[in-house]
Amino acid sequence: MLFTTFGNSAHKTLMLVHGLGVSYQVFGPLIELLRDRYHIVAVQVDGFLLDDNSKAIPSTFTSIDDQVDQLVQHICSAYGGHIDAAYGLSMGGCIVAKLQERAEITIDHVILDAAPLVPLPRWSIDPLRYYQSFNVWCSYHMSGFFKWLFRSHYFDTLLDELAKVYPSGYGRAVRDAYKSIYTSRLERVRCTDVHYWYGQHEAFVAKYMYRHLATLAPHCHITRFPHMQHGQLAIDHPSRVAQLITEIVE
Repeated sequence: MLFTTFGNSAHKTLMLVHGLGVSYQVFGPLIELLRDRYHIVAVQVDGFLLDDNSKAIPSTFTSIDDQVDQLVQHICSAYGGHIDAAYGLSMGGCIVAKLQERAEITIDHVILDAAPLVPLPRWSIDPLRYYQSFNVWCSYHMSGFFKWLFRSHYFDTLLDELAKVYPSGYGRAVRDAYKSIYTSRLERVRCTDVHYWYGQHEAFVAKYMYRHLATLAPHCHITRFPHMQHGQLAIDHPSRVAQLITEIVE
């Protein structure tokens, strides 16, 4: 796991954790909008690492729990065990959700954007993680028919990010991360200000996640964004996300 920082360290600390198959650079426009206001810590999850030249660094994804352990260690050593806010996208939301469970650290505001919070049925995990691995493989090797097919169903920025980071952990990182995410369950909510975001077009799956969250934290704030696909709000509408984060944190 790597950490890239932006902004003034004297300002409030905002941690960003990216999703499966992409790198922290998916937050680039959002970081530019917020770097003058916050001290931003962009987390690079193992299996999806980039160097300073945006080249993939070979790495291996271990487990959600291992990523959380590394984050706890970093927050304790660099920030005295406290950060002001954490925003996690998809897999990153799963990591942030498990992070806020830990007694060693405190987070004042937690934003979970389309975060998986409960396990999938066991029979479905292997078929889906190999399917997801195939999707990411195709984004890296796109040509001809596959290029047309994927460009017709996904937004371009996401595909570019998938292709860029794929050589870090290849399909194994995607498969291992997917399995760890969807065998993980959020057990408790320690943060007192928790927000769950999801897109209208992912509501079928998201409802199981936010309903579980609501049983643990009746005080949580749940927001649906019309016409949005999974992860699309953060990628296509960073100014809106920046505005919402600022409203929540300040």
